[in-house]
Amino acid sequence: MASETKAERLKRLATKRTQNVLYALRVLGNCANSGVYEYSSEDVKKIFNAIEKQMDDTKARFKDTGNLEFRL
Repeated sequence: MASETKAERLKRLATKRTQNVLYALRVLGNCANSGVYEYSSEDVKKIFNAIEKQMDDTKARFKDTGNLEFRL
């Protein structure tokens, strides 16, 4: 793997990590079974607010922030 380029490393890691996130969301969806679990609409709101906040934070890390260099 020493000769792996940055793009190849991104593809390898991002693919696996994205698969892990999607799996975790599918598993979380199992908690929607009201025959097994009890939850309120407030509980659901908290869960998805936390997920959406993390999504927004992660998306922001991928955006071009431009040149933040300070000059006088």
